[in-house]
Amino acid sequence: MSRPNTDKVFTGSISRLYETHLVPLIFEPYAADLANRLALRSVARVLEIAAGTGVATRSLASVLPEYVSIVATDLNQPMLDQAAAIGTKRPVEWRQADAMQLPFRDGMFDAVVCQFGVMFFPDKPKAFSEARRVLRSGGVFIFNVWDRIEENEFADTVTTALVPLFPRDPPRFMARTPHGYYDPRTIERDLANGGFTALPQTSTVAARSRATSSRVPAVAYCQGTPLRNEIEARDASRLGEATDMAAEAIAQRFGRGAVDGKIQAHIVTIEI
Repeated sequence: MSRPNTDKVFTGSISRLYETHLVPLIFEPYAADLANRLALRSVARVLEIAAGTGVATRSLASVLPEYVSIVATDLNQPMLDQAAAIGTKRPVEWRQADAMQLPFRDGMFDAVVCQFGVMFFPDKPKAFSEARRVLRSGGVFIFNVWDRIEENEFADTVTTALVPLFPRDPPRFMARTPHGYYDPRTIERDLANGGFTALPQTSTVAARSRATSSRVPAVAYCQGTPLRNEIEARDASRLGEATDMAAEAIAQRFGRGAVDGKIQAHIVTIEI
């Protein structure tokens, strides 16, 4: 399956729209879940990779004791700039870093966490090997990934809605990347190829995605993710039309007032 380079590009207004629309729509409940799982463990140094605009970072900073140091990294500096501008309840270290080549010494952290980022790694075993390398003996790697797109109703509706707009080459970013890495057997294999010898523990968690109108998720997905890059690559003048079509499809499926759809993700925990 092809994977355009634009799948990893969160620049321009995408990072702002991502934070204002997508974060409350789908990311906040899973950020709290991830932070609460880590809070049950004894840790002193935590590394977050693919931190984005810092939704999980903020949860970690709120839940973990103040003596726990948090280093939050992302490949995209605009996302980190947005995260730093929002801030956290206590200081964290923001640092631009590539998960494929982490700039930290071996065994430096008690935990590595990743909120919906591993799907974007071009070589997942390599990224997993880097996470393992910077973990101390007895450390833990916790990350979450979206389940298949059919289990995530707004994303599925938007993806389907855009097919008539570009019938010869419909944008498939949502199905291909955010919702394209959900098979537990594949994840287990990639972790093993990354050097992890323990078996991962995987739990599936469903939640609800709510918005005041169908327009909110339409803008979130069409303009606040790299789906925007795919739309604009086909015809930049049709971004507004694509957003309108997505909003109408959501309204037809979920109603013309406030909307409520299912979201579902897998949470993976593995120790060394």
